[in-house]
Amino acid sequence: MTTDQFLPMDDNSATAVFDANGVDVTPRKDRGVFKVVRRQGLDGERPMIGDKVTVHYTGKLLSGKKFDCSRERKEPFCFNVGKGQVLKAWDIGVMSMQRGEVCTLLCKPDYAYGPTGNPDKIPPNSSVVFEMELLNFEGEILTTDGGIVRRIKVKGEGYSNPNDGASVDVHLEGRCGDRLFDCRDVSFVVGEGEDKGIPLGVDRAMDKMQRGECCLLYLKPKYGFGSEGKSEYKVGPDKDIVYEVTLKNFKRAKESWEMDVNEKLDVVSVVKNKGNQYFKAGRHHQAVIQYQRIISWLEFECGTGIEQHKRIQDYVLTAHLNLALCFLRLKEFSQAVESCNKVIEQDESNEKALYRRGEARLLRNEYSLAMADFQKVLEVNPSNRAARGQLSSCQSKMKEHQEQEKKIYANMFQKFAERDSKTGRTKRRKDESMRSSMNGEVGIKRRRRSQDYPS
Repeated sequence: MTTDQFLPMDDNSATAVFDANGVDVTPRKDRGVFKVVRRQGLDGERPMIGDKVTVHYTGKLLSGKKFDCSRERKEPFCFNVGKGQVLKAWDIGVMSMQRGEVCTLLCKPDYAYGPTGNPDKIPPNSSVVFEMELLNFEGEILTTDGGIVRRIKVKGEGYSNPNDGASVDVHLEGRCGDRLFDCRDVSFVVGEGEDKGIPLGVDRAMDKMQRGECCLLYLKPKYGFGSEGKSEYKVGPDKDIVYEVTLKNFKRAKESWEMDVNEKLDVVSVVKNKGNQYFKAGRHHQAVIQYQRIISWLEFECGTGIEQHKRIQDYVLTAHLNLALCFLRLKEFSQAVESCNKVIEQDESNEKALYRRGEARLLRNEYSLAMADFQKVLEVNPSNRAARGQLSSCQSKMKEHQEQEKKIYANMFQKFAERDSKTGRTKRRKDESMRSSMNGEVGIKRRRRSQDYPS
């Protein structure tokens, strides 16, 4: 069944045809969206709320007039399904489809363009028809490195989400492959899930969830149990895992703007100690969360009086220095440099900031910049033997780098010379062949001319 088979048609006739050939896919079964499958999908899996879907579509009025078509633009359309980014009919219809499926949707005004329509395209209170093809879908990527992917099974309520420091009550089910290794109800503080044996990825996804939401979290090792694995769960090193998480309830922590400076200073020392504990335990991601909380609270605070201002500044600078150390351990060298720069902006002779920035730059192969940082460290503290050692390391690595570059360029020039030589030989052979051919042709022409004229 295609739209061309029955259009044009009035609203009542269209409803009857789709009712007879298709199915009402609205949750309330109010006949607002009918679907007729034209081609079955490839497998049984369907998109979940929040998935990024890719579709081709053609939109038509019941008169048969086409008003939009992605194929004519030669570009498929992408959106996050179930998030209200598109027409209600699309959210409902696409979530009922399988990958590769082609279907026709009859969409009533309440699920399409409503009482106002769309100027110059859709008259008010119009039912419309869409031919849809679901090309692909994938979970919602929550991190820039793709390490946490979420697929929502049950949408949550309201618009509020847990924040760092919030108390949450969740139900967890963790799987590695087909094996269930973790099933429990647990309460924890967001940012401190490590204390309850909760993977970093689950902790970090909390601020995207709503009360009552149930979702699947696909975690890469970095956000799961890492290179160590989890022996108590019999999960080996570097394993991908999946957690089904239901957020049953939560109580948000106070935001920065809800606390006065004295409240902030009261909790900062506790958070700093927590970060230090995580750092000593090698949980650098978790330590980063704690130090970043301190900065978010105090970075723009001035305090009352010189003493309080200095206390605030000390906490902020220490947090940035600790962040730099964490980022060095995590091999996030650009972020380490950024954290050090924040300190140096306030204290250009800060020995630790200069040294750690030098370390990060050295590991980024920025030898000249690293040497400059280590030299500044020695200006501040001439007895800093570590900086002197790093300076020697910079010089030797710079020399190695220059030697490697010489070899690379030497090989490059040799290859160019060989190529030019080969090209020259080929050209000479072609020239010789051409001259030989031309000489042969001249001889033939002379013989022909001698035969054409009387002797």
